Amino acid sequence: MNNSASKEPTDFRVARLFHPTAQTPDLAQTEQWFASAFGRKSTPLTAILPSKPEYPTEYSTFTVIRDVFFDSIDPKLHFINGRQRYPTVQTPGLRGLGWYIDGMENFYHALRRNGIRCMDLSDKVAEGDEPPLSPGGGVVTFFAVPEDAGMQYQFFREGPFPLDPRATPGWTLGPVEADDPLGIEHCSHHTILTSQPERALRFAVDALGGTVVHQGRNELLGTASIFVTVADVLLEYAVPDPGTPAHADLVKHAPNDSYYAITWKVSDLDRVERHLATLGVGIRERSEQTIVTRPDSSHGIPWGFTTALQPGDPRGTPSGASAFSTLDDASEGGEVSQ
Repeated sequence: MNNSASKEPTDFRVARLFHPTAQTPDLAQTEQWFASAFGRKSTPLTAILPSKPEYPTEYSTFTVIRDVFFDSIDPKLHFINGRQRYPTVQTPGLRGLGWYIDGMENFYHALRRNGIRCMDLSDKVAEGDEPPLSPGGGVVTFFAVPEDAGMQYQFFREGPFPLDPRATPGWTLGPVEADDPLGIEHCSHHTILTSQPERALRFAVDALGGTVVHQGRNELLGTASIFVTVADVLLEYAVPDPGTPAHADLVKHAPNDSYYAITWKVSDLDRVERHLATLGVGIRERSEQTIVTRPDSSHGIPWGFTTALQPGDPRGTPSGASAFSTLDDASEGGEVSQ
C-alpha cells in the first residue's frame, strides 16, 4: 500500500462530494423516514426546478444530514426524453454518488485517459472531445460508465447549488444540533462493495486523485477493505466474504460494484440505539464501537453508527480535521501509483 503518492499537477479539482443517491418506491415514505429517524426535513427538486413535460422533476427530494447532501429518487417518476431512466424498484436502497468538480471539461478528458468512459443523463456514451450536457443543454454534467468505473458515479460543476448549504462560500460544519435524535457529528464513510478492487482504485485514486489511507479487515461486515480519501469523503471499497449479507448484495449487482452503506460518526451509541428502537429498527451487527442496522427495518439500507474514526481517517489529526471541513485541500486529480 502506498499511503503517500506523488500526484501530477492537473487543471481540474475534485471539490467535495455532490450527493449520495438512494432509490425508493415512495418519496413520501422516504421523507417520513428521514424525519422520524434522522430528525431532518426534506425538500423536493420541484422547489428549485419546476417540472416541465420534457423534463419532469417530481422524481427527487433532497435531505441535508450534517455534512451530507442526500438525494432520493423514485425511478418510476424519472423520465429523460420521454424514457424512464431506471427500472422501478419495490424496496429502497442506495444507488450511487458523485462529486462537484472544478474544471469539468478537463476532468472529462482525465477520465478518458484513465480508460473511463462517460455518458449523459440519457445514458448515451460520449464519443467526442466535448463532455455531455444536461437535458436542454447549458450545464456540463455526466456519469461514469459503470463497466469502467464500477458504478454510475455522477459529476457536477462546482458552484452554488440551491438546497445544498455546503455550496455556500465559507461554509463549515457546525456543532451537533441539540435536537438531533441520533447525535450525528459527521459522516464517517461510505461503503462500496466490489469484486474488482483494482478497477475501483483506478477510478478513485488514478482518475480522481484520491489517496489510499488504510487496508485491512472489516470483521463486522466480513470484508477485506481499502479506505480511500477523495476530497472531503472517506470511501471504503470492500471485498465481501462469501456467505455474508454483503456478498449476497454484491452478487445482485455483479459485475458492477454496489453502493452498500453509509456510516455516521456519533458520540453515544446507546442514544442512537434507544432512538432507533422506538422506530422498530433492529441491529444486525454490533461491536463495542459500532452498530449496523437491519436493512429491512431501516428503509432498505444497513446504516452504520460508530464512535470511532476509521484507521487512516485524516480527521484523526489536527491538520486532517481542517482539511475535511474546508475546500482548501480538496483532491487534485492525477496518476497515483499503488
